[in-house]
Amino acid sequence: MSLAVYPGSFDPITNGHLDIVQRALKAFDRIIIAVAVNPGKEGLFSVPERVSLLHDLYAEDDRVEIDSFSGLLVNYLRKRNAAAVVRGLRAVSDFEYEFQMANMNRKLYGKAETFFLMTGNDYFYVSSSLVKEVSKLGGCVTGLVPESVRQALEDKLGGVK
Repeated sequence: MSLAVYPGSFDPITNGHLDIVQRALKAFDRIIIAVAVNPGKEGLFSVPERVSLLHDLYAEDDRVEIDSFSGLLVNYLRKRNAAAVVRGLRAVSDFEYEFQMANMNRKLYGKAETFFLMTGNDYFYVSSSLVKEVSKLGGCVTGLVPESVRQALEDKLGGVK
């Protein structure tokens, strides 16, 4: 059975993230969506809130596991006995950073292999940061995030459409 880890902050999860998961499931039997804990960065949603939102989205799909981790991704991969990492790319600017990370992960853990998926045409411009900015300014994010996430943004920020 093939297993891949899809790490990220997912603050919040977007429809672009969902697209990557669905497409990755065509290549892997199981995906662990692993919410990264970054103690140096305060997110809009806490890690438990992000995990809960993800659990709600994937409650009916036993191919998807939701987890969180702190520290190096390679240590998490070892712990979970996984080697495949899934990353989404929106633009050329994403590639440089992701390429460096993939090579560092492989240097630290020789079994680590990163699989890059290009974000679908409908979501190449969507990022969690942009969604948060638009939401904070009262803009409409319908269609960019799942409805439950849109509602959570509205509850957190008030006035989001």
